[in-house]
Amino acid sequence: MKLKWRVAAFGAAVLLSSCSRAVLSDGVYRGKSSADDMGAYGEITLTVTGGNIAACDFVTWQKDGTVKGEDYGKVNGEITNRDFYEKAQLAVRAMKRYAEQYEETRDLNAIDAVSGATIAYNQFLEAAEEALESARSP
Repeated sequence: MKLKWRVAAFGAAVLLSSCSRAVLSDGVYRGKSSADDMGAYGEITLTVTGGNIAACDFVTWQKDGTVKGEDYGKVNGEITNRDFYEKAQLAVRAMKRYAEQYEETRDLNAIDAVSGATIAYNQFLEAAEEALESARSP
């Protein structure tokens, strides 16, 4: 008799956990974060295949519309402040890492914030939630 109750309780727990996990619709979904104090914001593109995250791309934009990429932290194409440039490039590498970790784990809670790139981390999470909300909608 105890075994029946344990099996029933286990079955109910599995059913409840699967109901609480939202099913994602296949497609390509985009999300955008709010702007930071400097006017920069992040955009994510999620590709969902078979109900799972298949690809993730995250880009952040400066207020002037330029991508935070290999030139981020330079002034007129030149590195005028090495420390500032290195910090800026740390954020660029972190943005790529956030997208890779999410693609691998499919779990926003499993993504580790990189020290020195927490603004990008918060923008990533915000943009991802917006994209996921679209993916969850019928």
